[in-house]
Amino acid sequence: MLKEFREFISRGSVLDLAVGVIIGAAFTAIINSLVNDIINPIIGLIIGGRADFRNYFIPLAGQTATTLAEAQAAGPVLAYGSFLTAVINFLLVAFVVFLIVRTANRMLAKPAEPAAPPAPPEPTPSERLLAEIRDLLAKRS
Repeated sequence: MLKEFREFISRGSVLDLAVGVIIGAAFTAIINSLVNDIINPIIGLIIGGRADFRNYFIPLAGQTATTLAEAQAAGPVLAYGSFLTAVINFLLVAFVVFLIVRTANRMLAKPAEPAAPPAPPEPTPSERLLAEIRDLLAKRS
């Protein structure tokens, strides 16, 4: 069983998947930083002056709080800022993955095969007649 497990782990596709997961985790940290440290402050300035998007919430039990953590401790809240941050993260990750796949597809794409040369045009009636005369003369000789 240990030998079989070793063979399974040493397959190229499993190793590729492991590398992809590790790079994906590191990439997620970069995207989260981009969203939380660059995009959210810009959006926060545009729509209301608050740079911390995660603290956008609607209290459902009438509690008053200045942060999401305080509001959640006091009762249920609708944390739309956290959801919006997750949506922005998803869109950015999806866009970057799209760009990576698009670039890889272009790099790995086989060059287009050259078009087949056009078929020679049909001989005209006079050319056919001349060919027949030629063939008859060739038979006489």
